[in-house]
Amino acid sequence: MELGIFTFGDIHRDPVHGTTVSPAQNTLDILERARLADEVGLHYFGVGEHHRPDYSVASPATVLAAVAAQTRRIKVGSAVTVLSTEDPVRVFQQFATIDLISQGRAELTAGRGSFIESYALFGARLEDYDALYEEKLDLLLKINAGERVTWNGRFRPALDDAEILPRPFPAPDGRSGLDIWIATGGTPQSTVRAATLGRNVMYALLGGSLRNFERHTALYRRTAAGHGFGDAGLKIGVSAPGLVLRDGSAGSGPAVLGQAAASRAKDAFRPYWTDSMRRLAAERGFPTPSGVTYNMESAPGGALFVGNPEQVAEKIIRMHGHLQHDRQIFQLDFSSVPQKLVLESIELLGTEVLPLVRQELGSVATR
Repeated sequence: MELGIFTFGDIHRDPVHGTTVSPAQNTLDILERARLADEVGLHYFGVGEHHRPDYSVASPATVLAAVAAQTRRIKVGSAVTVLSTEDPVRVFQQFATIDLISQGRAELTAGRGSFIESYALFGARLEDYDALYEEKLDLLLKINAGERVTWNGRFRPALDDAEILPRPFPAPDGRSGLDIWIATGGTPQSTVRAATLGRNVMYALLGGSLRNFERHTALYRRTAAGHGFGDAGLKIGVSAPGLVLRDGSAGSGPAVLGQAAASRAKDAFRPYWTDSMRRLAAERGFPTPSGVTYNMESAPGGALFVGNPEQVAEKIIRMHGHLQHDRQIFQLDFSSVPQKLVLESIELLGTEVLPLVRQELGSVATR
Protein backbone atom coordinates (compact mmCIF):
# COMPACT_ATOMS: atom_id res chain seq x y z
CA MET A 1 0.00 0.00 0.00
CA GLU A 2 1.31 3.43 -0.98
CA LEU A 3 0.35 6.54 1.00
CA GLY A 4 0.69 10.13 -0.15
CA ILE A 5 -0.76 13.61 -0.14
CA PHE A 6 -1.96 16.13 -2.69
CA THR A 7 -2.91 19.79 -2.86
CA PHE A 8 -4.73 22.27 -5.08
CA GLY A 9 -3.07 25.21 -3.35
CA ASP A 10 -6.16 26.28 -1.38
CA ILE A 11 -6.00 29.96 -0.42
CA HIS A 12 -9.53 30.36 0.88
CA ARG A 13 -10.14 32.73 3.75
CA ASP A 14 -9.46 30.73 6.92
CA PRO A 15 -12.90 30.20 8.53
CA VAL A 16 -11.36 30.00 12.01
CA HIS A 17 -8.72 32.74 12.03
CA GLY A 18 -10.11 35.03 9.31
CA THR A 19 -6.75 35.22 7.53
CA THR A 20 -5.81 34.51 3.91
CA VAL A 21 -2.47 33.10 2.81
CA SER A 22 -0.99 34.78 -0.27
CA PRO A 23 -0.26 32.76 -3.41
CA ALA A 24 3.45 33.40 -2.87
CA GLN A 25 3.40 32.05 0.69
CA ASN A 26 1.18 29.13 -0.28
CA THR A 27 3.64 28.10 -2.98
CA LEU A 28 6.45 28.06 -0.40
CA ASP A 29 4.19 26.09 1.96
CA ILE A 30 3.59 23.48 -0.75
CA LEU A 31 7.32 23.01 -1.22
CA GLU A 32 7.81 22.65 2.54
CA ARG A 33 5.12 19.95 2.64
CA ALA A 34 6.76 18.09 -0.23
CA ARG A 35 10.16 18.07 1.45
CA LEU A 36 8.67 16.75 4.69
CA ALA A 37 6.60 14.11 2.88
CA ASP A 38 9.80 12.88 1.23
CA GLU A 39 11.69 12.85 4.53
CA VAL A 40 9.08 10.80 6.41
CA GLY A 41 8.81 8.16 3.68
CA LEU A 42 5.49 8.88 1.97
CA HIS A 43 5.22 7.54 -1.56
CA TYR A 44 3.47 10.27 -3.53
CA PHE A 45 3.09 14.05 -3.67
CA GLY A 46 0.45 15.45 -6.05
CA VAL A 47 -0.39 18.96 -7.21
CA GLY A 48 -3.75 19.77 -8.80
CA GLU A 49 -4.92 22.48 -11.15
CA HIS A 50 -7.54 25.21 -10.77
CA HIS A 51 -8.05 28.58 -12.46
CA ARG A 52 -9.85 30.42 -9.69
CA PRO A 53 -8.85 33.15 -7.21
CA ASP A 54 -9.22 30.81 -4.21
CA TYR A 55 -6.45 28.45 -5.41
CA SER A 56 -2.79 29.27 -5.96
CA VAL A 57 -1.88 26.57 -8.50
CA ALA A 58 -2.85 27.07 -12.14
CA SER A 59 0.34 25.48 -13.51
CA PRO A 60 0.97 22.22 -11.63
CA ALA A 61 3.88 21.21 -13.87
CA THR A 62 5.81 24.32 -12.79
CA VAL A 63 5.27 23.57 -9.10
CA LEU A 64 6.08 19.88 -9.59
CA ALA A 65 9.37 20.76 -11.26
CA ALA A 66 10.34 22.67 -8.10
CA VAL A 67 9.14 19.75 -5.95
CA ALA A 68 11.17 17.29 -8.03
CA ALA A 69 14.31 19.36 -7.57
CA GLN A 70 13.87 19.52 -3.78
CA THR A 71 13.05 15.86 -3.10
CA ARG A 72 14.92 12.60 -3.55
CA ARG A 73 12.62 9.57 -3.37
CA ILE A 74 8.94 10.50 -3.40
CA LYS A 75 6.90 10.15 -6.61
CA VAL A 76 5.59 13.47 -7.91
CA GLY A 77 2.55 13.92 -10.11
CA SER A 78 -0.49 15.91 -11.15
CA ALA A 79 -3.75 15.64 -9.26
CA VAL A 80 -5.09 16.16 -11.89
CA THR A 81 -4.02 17.60 -15.25
CA VAL A 82 -7.17 19.04 -16.87
CA LEU A 83 -6.32 17.44 -20.20
CA SER A 84 -9.45 18.65 -21.99
CA THR A 85 -8.12 22.23 -22.07
CA GLU A 86 -4.42 21.42 -22.55
CA ASP A 87 -2.25 20.58 -25.55
CA PRO A 88 -1.16 16.94 -25.08
CA VAL A 89 2.15 17.60 -26.82
CA ARG A 90 3.04 20.35 -24.37
CA VAL A 91 1.76 18.36 -21.39
CA PHE A 92 3.95 15.41 -22.34
CA GLN A 93 7.00 17.63 -22.76
CA GLN A 94 6.44 19.24 -19.37
CA PHE A 95 6.07 15.96 -17.50
CA ALA A 96 8.90 14.28 -19.39
CA THR A 97 11.07 17.16 -18.22
CA ILE A 98 9.89 16.69 -14.63
CA ASP A 99 10.74 13.00 -15.01
CA LEU A 100 14.27 13.92 -16.06
CA ILE A 101 14.66 16.33 -13.14
CA SER A 102 13.38 13.71 -10.69
CA GLN A 103 15.28 10.81 -12.30
CA GLY A 104 12.16 8.82 -13.08
CA ARG A 105 9.74 9.81 -10.32
CA ALA A 106 7.16 11.74 -12.36
CA GLU A 107 3.57 10.66 -12.94
CA LEU A 108 0.69 12.26 -14.79
CA THR A 109 -2.96 11.88 -13.81
CA ALA A 110 -5.28 12.92 -16.64
CA GLY A 111 -8.82 14.09 -15.96
CA ARG A 112 -11.50 16.57 -16.90
CA GLY A 113 -11.41 18.57 -13.67
CA SER A 114 -14.08 19.40 -11.12
CA PHE A 115 -14.53 23.02 -12.28
CA ILE A 116 -15.09 24.44 -15.76
CA GLU A 117 -13.21 27.78 -15.69
CA SER A 118 -10.39 26.51 -17.89
CA TYR A 119 -12.75 25.90 -20.83
CA ALA A 120 -13.50 29.58 -21.51
CA LEU A 121 -9.99 30.60 -20.47
CA PHE A 122 -8.34 28.43 -23.13
CA GLY A 123 -11.01 28.70 -25.81
CA ALA A 124 -12.63 25.29 -25.41
CA ARG A 125 -16.38 24.71 -25.69
CA LEU A 126 -18.29 22.93 -22.97
CA GLU A 127 -20.39 21.33 -25.72
CA ASP A 128 -17.25 19.39 -26.64
CA TYR A 129 -16.67 18.22 -23.05
CA ASP A 130 -16.53 14.49 -23.83
CA ALA A 131 -15.01 14.72 -27.30
CA LEU A 132 -12.17 16.96 -26.13
CA TYR A 133 -11.11 14.56 -23.43
CA GLU A 134 -11.37 11.45 -25.60
CA GLU A 135 -9.32 12.97 -28.40
CA LYS A 136 -6.64 14.52 -26.22
CA LEU A 137 -6.22 11.40 -24.12
CA ASP A 138 -5.81 9.39 -27.30
CA LEU A 139 -3.06 11.72 -28.51
CA LEU A 140 -1.30 11.80 -25.14
CA LEU A 141 -1.12 8.00 -25.00
CA LYS A 142 0.18 7.82 -28.56
CA ILE A 143 2.93 10.32 -27.74
CA ASN A 144 3.76 8.33 -24.63
CA ALA A 145 4.10 5.12 -26.66
CA GLY A 146 6.77 6.43 -29.05
CA GLU A 147 8.67 9.59 -29.90
CA ARG A 148 7.51 9.82 -33.53
CA VAL A 149 3.77 10.39 -33.94
CA THR A 150 1.43 10.68 -36.91
CA TRP A 151 -2.02 11.75 -35.80
CA ASN A 152 -5.09 13.69 -36.92
CA GLY A 153 -8.03 15.05 -34.90
CA ARG A 154 -10.60 17.84 -34.54
CA PHE A 155 -9.17 20.09 -31.87
CA ARG A 156 -5.50 20.66 -32.75
CA PRO A 157 -3.33 20.63 -35.88
CA ALA A 158 -2.38 17.23 -37.27
CA LEU A 159 1.00 15.64 -36.61
CA ASP A 160 2.95 14.05 -39.45
CA ASP A 161 5.81 11.88 -38.20
CA ALA A 162 6.43 14.51 -35.51
CA GLU A 163 9.28 13.89 -33.11
CA ILE A 164 8.09 14.64 -29.56
CA LEU A 165 10.97 15.39 -27.20
CA PRO A 166 12.29 15.11 -24.56
CA ARG A 167 11.58 11.52 -23.65
CA PRO A 168 11.14 10.46 -20.01
CA PHE A 169 13.93 9.11 -17.84
CA PRO A 170 14.70 5.46 -18.73
CA ALA A 171 13.09 3.06 -16.26
CA PRO A 172 15.28 0.41 -14.57
CA ASP A 173 13.11 -2.38 -15.97
CA GLY A 174 13.48 -1.09 -19.52
CA ARG A 175 9.96 0.32 -19.85
CA SER A 176 9.64 3.66 -21.59
CA GLY A 177 7.09 6.42 -21.27
CA LEU A 178 5.44 8.25 -18.41
CA ASP A 179 3.31 6.57 -15.77
CA ILE A 180 -0.12 7.94 -16.81
CA TRP A 181 -3.14 7.46 -14.55
CA ILE A 182 -6.80 8.16 -15.35
CA ALA A 183 -8.76 10.22 -12.81
CA THR A 184 -12.49 9.86 -12.22
CA GLY A 185 -15.12 10.93 -9.75
CA GLY A 186 -16.63 7.48 -10.04
CA THR A 187 -18.59 7.12 -13.27
CA PRO A 188 -18.81 3.65 -14.85
CA GLN A 189 -17.79 5.14 -18.21
CA SER A 190 -14.53 6.50 -16.80
CA THR A 191 -13.84 3.23 -15.02
CA VAL A 192 -14.31 1.26 -18.24
CA ARG A 193 -12.15 3.74 -20.17
CA ALA A 194 -9.21 3.36 -17.79
CA ALA A 195 -9.49 -0.42 -17.74
CA THR A 196 -9.85 -0.74 -21.52
CA LEU A 197 -6.74 1.40 -22.02
CA GLY A 198 -4.78 -0.58 -19.44
CA ARG A 199 -4.08 2.49 -17.30
CA ASN A 200 -4.00 2.90 -13.53
CA VAL A 201 -7.10 4.62 -12.13
CA MET A 202 -7.50 7.23 -9.38
CA TYR A 203 -10.92 7.64 -7.74
CA ALA A 204 -11.81 10.93 -6.03
CA LEU A 205 -13.79 10.21 -2.87
CA LEU A 206 -15.30 13.41 -1.48
CA GLY A 207 -18.16 11.97 0.55
CA GLY A 208 -20.39 9.01 1.25
CA SER A 209 -19.65 5.49 2.43
CA LEU A 210 -16.25 3.85 2.13
CA ARG A 211 -17.98 1.08 0.17
CA ASN A 212 -19.37 3.43 -2.49
CA PHE A 213 -16.58 2.63 -4.95
CA GLU A 214 -16.54 -1.13 -4.42
CA ARG A 215 -18.65 -1.74 -7.53
CA HIS A 216 -16.37 0.55 -9.57
CA THR A 217 -13.18 -1.25 -8.58
CA ALA A 218 -14.83 -4.59 -9.34
CA LEU A 219 -15.90 -3.28 -12.76
CA TYR A 220 -12.37 -1.96 -13.36
CA ARG A 221 -10.69 -5.28 -12.62
CA ARG A 222 -13.26 -7.26 -14.58
CA THR A 223 -12.98 -5.00 -17.63
CA ALA A 224 -9.18 -4.91 -17.50
CA ALA A 225 -9.04 -8.70 -17.40
CA GLY A 226 -11.45 -8.88 -20.35
CA HIS A 227 -9.10 -6.69 -22.40
CA GLY A 228 -5.98 -8.68 -21.57
CA PHE A 229 -4.70 -6.50 -18.74
CA GLY A 230 -5.50 -8.84 -15.87
CA ASP A 231 -1.81 -9.55 -15.22
CA ALA A 232 -0.54 -6.08 -16.09
CA GLY A 233 -0.05 -4.95 -12.49
CA LEU A 234 -2.57 -2.12 -12.83
CA LYS A 235 -3.08 0.03 -9.75
CA ILE A 236 -6.15 1.52 -8.12
CA GLY A 237 -5.81 4.73 -6.13
CA VAL A 238 -8.22 6.67 -3.92
CA SER A 239 -8.02 10.34 -3.00
CA ALA A 240 -9.90 11.87 -0.07
CA PRO A 241 -9.81 14.80 2.34
CA GLY A 242 -8.13 14.05 5.64
CA LEU A 243 -6.29 15.28 8.71
CA VAL A 244 -4.22 13.25 11.17
CA LEU A 245 -3.49 14.76 14.58
CA ARG A 246 -2.49 13.33 17.92
CA ASP A 247 -4.92 13.52 20.79
CA GLY A 248 -4.32 16.41 23.11
CA SER A 249 -3.97 13.92 25.97
CA ALA A 250 -2.16 11.21 24.03
CA GLY A 251 0.65 9.44 25.82
CA SER A 252 4.07 8.66 24.42
CA GLY A 253 3.60 4.91 24.16
CA PRO A 254 3.58 2.95 20.90
CA ALA A 255 0.60 3.17 18.55
CA VAL A 256 -1.86 0.31 18.86
CA LEU A 257 -4.73 -0.38 16.51
CA GLY A 258 -8.08 -0.11 18.23
CA GLN A 259 -7.24 2.71 20.66
CA ALA A 260 -10.13 4.84 21.88
CA ALA A 261 -11.38 7.50 19.50
CA ALA A 262 -9.87 11.00 19.65
CA SER A 263 -11.56 14.28 18.88
CA ARG A 264 -8.73 16.75 18.22
CA ALA A 265 -8.47 16.15 14.46
CA LYS A 266 -12.22 15.90 14.06
CA ASP A 267 -12.77 19.17 15.91
CA ALA A 268 -9.96 20.94 14.05
CA PHE A 269 -11.10 19.82 10.59
CA ARG A 270 -14.82 20.52 11.05
CA PRO A 271 -14.87 24.30 10.25
CA TYR A 272 -12.68 23.83 7.15
CA TRP A 273 -14.76 20.96 5.80
CA THR A 274 -17.96 22.90 6.51
CA ASP A 275 -16.61 26.00 4.75
CA SER A 276 -15.67 24.13 1.56
CA MET A 277 -18.75 21.94 1.42
CA ARG A 278 -21.13 24.85 1.92
CA ARG A 279 -19.41 26.71 -0.88
CA LEU A 280 -19.60 23.71 -3.20
CA ALA A 281 -23.24 23.12 -2.25
CA ALA A 282 -24.11 26.71 -3.17
CA GLU A 283 -22.28 26.51 -6.51
CA ARG A 284 -23.59 23.12 -7.58
CA GLY A 285 -27.01 22.94 -5.97
CA PHE A 286 -26.14 20.22 -3.47
CA PRO A 287 -27.93 19.93 -0.11
CA THR A 288 -26.31 22.20 2.48
CA PRO A 289 -24.11 20.08 4.78
CA SER A 290 -24.76 19.99 8.52
CA GLY A 291 -23.09 18.82 11.69
CA VAL A 292 -24.88 15.52 11.30
CA THR A 293 -23.43 15.15 7.80
CA TYR A 294 -19.93 15.81 9.13
CA ASN A 295 -20.32 13.28 11.92
CA MET A 296 -21.45 10.67 9.40
CA GLU A 297 -18.56 11.41 7.01
CA SER A 298 -15.95 11.33 9.78
CA ALA A 299 -17.36 8.17 11.39
CA PRO A 300 -15.57 4.84 10.80
CA GLY A 301 -17.64 4.07 7.70
CA GLY A 302 -17.53 7.57 6.18
CA ALA A 303 -15.29 9.09 3.53
CA LEU A 304 -13.33 11.61 5.66
CA PHE A 305 -10.03 10.30 7.00
CA VAL A 306 -9.95 12.47 10.10
CA GLY A 307 -8.60 11.29 13.44
CA ASN A 308 -5.54 10.16 15.31
CA PRO A 309 -2.99 7.90 13.58
CA GLU A 310 -4.64 4.71 14.82
CA GLN A 311 -8.09 5.76 13.62
CA VAL A 312 -6.83 6.78 10.18
CA ALA A 313 -4.79 3.59 9.80
CA GLU A 314 -7.84 1.52 10.75
CA LYS A 315 -9.94 3.36 8.20
CA ILE A 316 -7.39 2.81 5.41
CA ILE A 317 -7.27 -0.89 6.27
CA ARG A 318 -11.08 -1.06 6.33
CA MET A 319 -11.32 0.58 2.91
CA HIS A 320 -8.67 -1.78 1.56
CA GLY A 321 -10.87 -4.67 2.65
CA HIS A 322 -13.57 -3.36 0.31
CA LEU A 323 -11.52 -2.01 -2.61
CA GLN A 324 -8.16 -3.81 -2.47
CA HIS A 325 -6.63 -0.52 -3.62
CA ASP A 326 -2.91 0.12 -4.01
CA ARG A 327 -2.58 3.81 -3.17
CA GLN A 328 -4.34 6.27 -0.88
CA ILE A 329 -3.67 10.01 -1.01
CA PHE A 330 -5.04 12.77 1.18
CA GLN A 331 -5.83 16.45 0.75
CA LEU A 332 -4.76 17.85 4.11
CA ASP A 333 -5.11 21.58 3.35
CA PHE A 334 -8.83 21.42 2.60
CA SER A 335 -10.17 25.00 2.61
CA SER A 336 -6.79 26.29 3.88
CA VAL A 337 -6.20 24.18 6.97
CA PRO A 338 -3.21 25.98 8.61
CA GLN A 339 0.27 24.91 7.59
CA LYS A 340 1.21 23.91 11.16
CA LEU A 341 -1.57 21.30 11.24
CA VAL A 342 -0.79 20.11 7.71
CA LEU A 343 2.86 19.52 8.61
CA GLU A 344 1.93 17.64 11.78
CA SER A 345 -0.41 15.49 9.72
CA ILE A 346 2.27 14.72 7.11
CA GLU A 347 4.72 13.66 9.80
CA LEU A 348 2.17 11.37 11.44
CA LEU A 349 1.17 9.81 8.12
CA GLY A 350 4.77 8.83 7.48
CA THR A 351 5.96 7.92 10.97
CA GLU A 352 2.85 6.33 12.51
CA VAL A 353 0.05 5.67 10.00
CA LEU A 354 2.23 4.09 7.31
CA PRO A 355 3.92 1.60 9.69
CA LEU A 356 0.52 0.54 11.04
CA VAL A 357 -0.85 0.03 7.54
CA ARG A 358 2.25 -1.91 6.48
CA GLN A 359 1.92 -4.09 9.56
CA GLU A 360 -1.56 -5.13 8.43
CA LEU A 361 -1.29 -5.03 4.64
CA GLY A 362 2.37 -5.42 3.86
CA SER A 363 4.95 -3.12 2.34
CA VAL A 364 5.49 -2.09 -1.25
CA ALA A 365 8.58 -3.55 -2.86
CA THR A 366 9.88 -0.30 -4.31
CA ARG A 367 9.39 3.42 -3.84
